[in-house]
Amino acid sequence: MPHSSKTVRIDQTGGPEQLKLVDLEVGEPGPGQIRIRHHAVGLNYIDVYHRTGLYPLPLPAALGLEGAGVVEAVGEGVAHLKVGDRAAYAGGPPGSYCEVRVMPAQAVCRLPDAISFETGAAMMLKGLTAQYLLKRTQPQGGLHPGDFILFHAAAGGVGLIACQWAKVLGLQLIGTAGSDEKCALAKELGAAHVINYNKEDFLPRVKEITGGKGVKVVYDSVGKDTWDRSLDCLRPFGLMASFGNSSGPPAPFAPGILGVKGSLYVTRQVLFTHIATREVNQEMADDLFDVVGSGKVKIRIDQRFPLANAREAHVALEARKTTGSTILQP
Repeated sequence: MPHSSKTVRIDQTGGPEQLKLVDLEVGEPGPGQIRIRHHAVGLNYIDVYHRTGLYPLPLPAALGLEGAGVVEAVGEGVAHLKVGDRAAYAGGPPGSYCEVRVMPAQAVCRLPDAISFETGAAMMLKGLTAQYLLKRTQPQGGLHPGDFILFHAAAGGVGLIACQWAKVLGLQLIGTAGSDEKCALAKELGAAHVINYNKEDFLPRVKEITGGKGVKVVYDSVGKDTWDRSLDCLRPFGLMASFGNSSGPPAPFAPGILGVKGSLYVTRQVLFTHIATREVNQEMADDLFDVVGSGKVKIRIDQRFPLANAREAHVALEARKTTGSTILQP
């Protein structure tokens, strides 16, 4: 029997005004699929890339890659979930901006009872991103307690999780943000040093903090505005780890410059490569559940919007007016 679901989708790419709330019918899950009823939905910058067409989707397209709720139906061949399970996920295909959906079960994990639906929806994509960055995207020789790392957008959803997790790992995280308030928040949650990039150039400050040596790795989701100076923040053999481009994609560059600047490494990471198998996805999720469940990493939900107000949520996100995580409420 089909179920009606209010769903936010786009019929064409463009600004937040393209987000439309429609009623769609949702059927039964097929082999390898589940049907989940959302209690909360996560908002992420990749949703903006999908809406604008930077990351193209077949149109019309529902947006959203993160959610938490209760499993309503399970398709053939799904063994790790059952009807009634509390569950959360980060992964494709897009379509979490809705009340109910059918989706592949591979990306969906059982949500521990100690973690709320709101926290689950707010943390899966951002938390798994912080996990693969700090644990799986490391410079030559790895990361060790006392090492300096530079993390841009440190007061964002991924950044605030990374600040706390880096402190747990004993890393000296230098966080950048665009206001004194955001810097204070990053510092409160574990950043060893903070830099307001609207008041000072982060490059000389990073050099000062590290005694002129530079950092082992830069984690950068900003892109164009931070790219060139970030390369100069790295010590020899350092790693530039790009995982987003909120200010636009970095300009093309000649690989030879990496040699001149200290035999540097550059990588462009995507969460969905890391969670491509259920086994690795579950392993990473278990690590996230453990550190959140222990209380060592707390998930801040600083903005809540009704699902019908997804446009306003996108406006706030793009204007960099958000901190921590943002959820949509179906």
